[in-house]
Amino acid sequence: MTVTDPIADMLTRIRNAVMVRHDSVLVPASKIKLSIARILKEEGFITDYEVVKGKPHRVIKIQLRYMDDNKPAISGLKRVSKPGLRVYVQKKEITRVYGGLGIAIISTSSGLRTGQQAWRQDSGGELLCYVW
Repeated sequence: MTVTDPIADMLTRIRNAVMVRHDSVLVPASKIKLSIARILKEEGFITDYEVVKGKPHRVIKIQLRYMDDNKPAISGLKRVSKPGLRVYVQKKEITRVYGGLGIAIISTSSGLRTGQQAWRQDSGGELLCYVW
């Protein structure tokens, strides 16, 4: 079955796994999903990720992160730019997510960046999602 929005599918799989307190979640692999997983790890939203070579296709195994009181590190995910309506932002339009507690993931000409990294590099791009 084909998925029309693979990034939204990844975010939904992570959201569902966090809601039922799973330790990990499997996501079909692609370059952009690996970049999103790398950003989530760097920002401390997930513990780790690895690419698992499966029989039909490669998958990304994402280890979810929970705090000491079993509260998930990811409390929300929101897809902003969709295949039917792309959303682009300039440097001055990059907003802070939850007062700096969350991140915006932006696809710039130099790869995927957080909103703060894109702002520092003085570049805009496609606003993929918010994570808090």
